[in-house]
Amino acid sequence: MVFLRRRSCLKYVFKDFILADEEGPPRRRWDMDNEKIQPGEDMLLLDRQLCFPLYACAREVVKRYTPFLDEIGLTYTQYITMMVLWETPCISSKRIGERLFLDSGTLTPLLRKLEDKGYVNRKRDEKDARDLIVTLTDAGLALKARAVQIPLQLASCIRMEPEDAMQLYTLLYKLLDGMKEE
Repeated sequence: MVFLRRRSCLKYVFKDFILADEEGPPRRRWDMDNEKIQPGEDMLLLDRQLCFPLYACAREVVKRYTPFLDEIGLTYTQYITMMVLWETPCISSKRIGERLFLDSGTLTPLLRKLEDKGYVNRKRDEKDARDLIVTLTDAGLALKARAVQIPLQLASCIRMEPEDAMQLYTLLYKLLDGMKEE
């Protein structure tokens, strides 16, 4: 099997993950094998893992965001953090972590960098000194105007029918909801 084609979006090149056998037409990995999976070594085949296409797609999507985010000086994780703050301009760091599935070890340096850039202010929560209250600054709010086109720019880099995108969105949130710790 070989990768059939490549496509570019701005200056980056990405794989389509469409495969071909020497004999047949292109098909996606999930269509390749309809037999039942039996316990054993076959379960360790990469093509049988749900985690791999999720991981690979997540990496590719973040790569596609990169040129747009470079223009506004944010990483992807900083961008999604700012999205939370644009929705809720004053929020606890604990709540940001919950929304983004990030632990404090990742979130603390990220918020510090956003504060250094002048986009947020952090202060200790008066009710719980272990938590921080994060507040969007005027500069952080102004950044939203520069970021508003990014979702449309990204959409132009991903070929997917709107119905498929909505189905994927629904399935991914269903998966996330099933993984939430109780």
